[in-house]
Amino acid sequence: MNRVQTDLKASLLKYFGFDSFKGEQEEVISNLLSGNNTFVIMPTGGGKSLCYQLPALICDGTAIVVSPLIALMKNQVDAIRQVSDNDGIAHFLNSSLNKGEVKKVKSDVSDGTTKLLYVAPESLTKKENIDFLKTITISFFAIDEAHCISEWGHDFRPEYRRLKPIIKSIDDVPIIALTATATSKVQVDIQKNLGMTDAKLFKASFNRNNLFYEVKPKKNVQKEIIRFIKSRIGKSGIIYCLSRKKVEEISQLLQVNGISSLPYHAGLDPVTRAKHQDMFLMEDTDVIVATIAFGMGIDKPDVRFVIHHDIPKSLESYYQETGRAGRDGGEGHCLAFYSYKDIEKLENFLHGKPLAEQEVGHQLLQEVVAYSETSINRRKFLLHYFGEEFDEINGPGANMCDNSQNPKEKIQGLDYVKLALECVKSVTGKHKVKYFANLLVGIKNAEMTTYKGTESPFFSKGSHEDEHFWHAVFRQIVVMGYLKKEVESYGTLLLTQKGKDFIKSPYSIDLIKEHDFSDTDDTDIILNQKSGGGALDEKLFKMLKDLRKSIAVKKSIPPFVIFQDPSIEEMTMQYPINIDELQKISGVGIGKAERYGNPFVDLIKKYVDENNIERIQDFVMKSIVNKSGKKVNIITNIDRKLPLEDIAKSQNKKIEELILEIENIVLSGTKINIDYYLNNIMDDDSQKEIYDYFLEDAKTDDISEAYDEFDGDYSEDELRLIKIKFMSEMAN
Repeated sequence: MNRVQTDLKASLLKYFGFDSFKGEQEEVISNLLSGNNTFVIMPTGGGKSLCYQLPALICDGTAIVVSPLIALMKNQVDAIRQVSDNDGIAHFLNSSLNKGEVKKVKSDVSDGTTKLLYVAPESLTKKENIDFLKTITISFFAIDEAHCISEWGHDFRPEYRRLKPIIKSIDDVPIIALTATATSKVQVDIQKNLGMTDAKLFKASFNRNNLFYEVKPKKNVQKEIIRFIKSRIGKSGIIYCLSRKKVEEISQLLQVNGISSLPYHAGLDPVTRAKHQDMFLMEDTDVIVATIAFGMGIDKPDVRFVIHHDIPKSLESYYQETGRAGRDGGEGHCLAFYSYKDIEKLENFLHGKPLAEQEVGHQLLQEVVAYSETSINRRKFLLHYFGEEFDEINGPGANMCDNSQNPKEKIQGLDYVKLALECVKSVTGKHKVKYFANLLVGIKNAEMTTYKGTESPFFSKGSHEDEHFWHAVFRQIVVMGYLKKEVESYGTLLLTQKGKDFIKSPYSIDLIKEHDFSDTDDTDIILNQKSGGGALDEKLFKMLKDLRKSIAVKKSIPPFVIFQDPSIEEMTMQYPINIDELQKISGVGIGKAERYGNPFVDLIKKYVDENNIERIQDFVMKSIVNKSGKKVNIITNIDRKLPLEDIAKSQNKKIEELILEIENIVLSGTKINIDYYLNNIMDDDSQKEIYDYFLEDAKTDDISEAYDEFDGDYSEDELRLIKIKFMSEMAN
């Protein structure tokens, strides 16, 4: 062992308390200390930070670390300060600092105290900062999150493109570029742009074998998230959302359901953001809900789950964000909710951008679609995307995804694969998967007409299957290596030698039926689940309806007044066994639960005990919907006896929409008195006639049935208003 290696290990133990390096860390550091440009591609959790932190601590001068994430800067500065008794050993310089703080930072750097200075790219472009850096001794530049340099990277930052001339103007020192996600295209782009094509490349495997990958249809997503987290109480997790509004909504939802949670996004003031980050790191809160766009640069080793409420804009983003989980090698569950509607939203964001940028964005999104909808091993799919082969049978972490644990049906694919490959071979010019799928199905559109696809012998040759099926075939044979996607032309398909050989000598090959995510939405619909918590319990449903009828007969009221059918159905899925749990059932509320609930929860408790039912109470979710300002405003204004027309106008609603809103409020268990309004628009006899209908004759609360009963003598709005009065008085 030479002296440099001995010194490195001694320094590692001294500063970080480790007695051995991880992976290629030692080789990376030695290369940098030798004055060479260095390029590190290492997955999240692989130990990239140490590759520049340790050499910075043992070199003369200050290492300048360019990082786009303010959150990560603060986190890493706090961590580095633990290795010294002087907080000045590490600083960050970005827009969150005031003038006094900037002065302190520059003072510590100038007098040689600071070994690491984290700088935002925007700050590095400012003339006063450039002039300052020219006056100090710099050991090297570290470009963290280097994928931001490439327009093909998932977080492209135009200011990163200016780094090379700025660095050159400051000092001629070695550069180390680091990223957790880089396809071969991004890798080349980074090296060219930084002028470090001579850099030695250190590329670790992208396989994080402790991470479990799962994609679910985006249906009943809020209840799914509550259920998931409640089965992991006390564990740290991150939830990514597309918008700040959704971040706040989900964070509040978790809080009202007893889950310790805080929001984190760029709309929060810096003090609040830093406070929330610290609370997450110090385990004062379990879950952070963050925007995808802002990024959560949190270096926390024991994040046990990462949930994507909204699908990200690229597989690079997805890989990096899921990489926040299980950095200590322990459990890491990566759950994403997928709906094509999310993809359409992200595509809308591309409108108005330069054409080339739109093409890149669309291609990256299609890779996300392919990953989400695929039925093959997700780890194999991800690693293939990053240019790495994976053995889905015996490879590390081979069984760690939903597709491998719940495999879909396989079909004999010889004929399908041969037809797909021959179709690609027959077409001159470059086209993407969608074109070939449409060609085989026989879809006539503008693109097909332009490229004379309708004249191809392959047009509609695969019409016995739909385009969804052919998309699945093309995705799988790309991963298998029969075709490859050409990045330079935005994902056009090319036949590989393996594909050409297959056409000449076809052989038996299995294909996997893909998931169908066509029926997804973001509404609060209960999914079917086994063992209590989803599937309608028909036996209990009948028992509860019989109980409801017997109570209705005793009280001389229609059964729907007590609990409506959707509420009864939900009881058979949630199995509430006390009044508190019953209140959480949709359409029940406190008033109804206390008025009618006891016999229902007694029956359910007895049923659960006798049938040994394992209840999944995670599905019982308190809603924050009824706390919305607009609904509170409606109730307040009705209490003030304002005309409904005025209330509707103030909320920019039609009167019909307002009446429906009031009906929903009442059906959820809130008592409302609208007599003042009814007395102005209807006489007493008319009110009584409709009221008596709901009390004595109505079999259901359906307004159309009431309308038919009165032969159109009353409008739907009039009928609905009396129903609101009736349900408020009788049910709540």
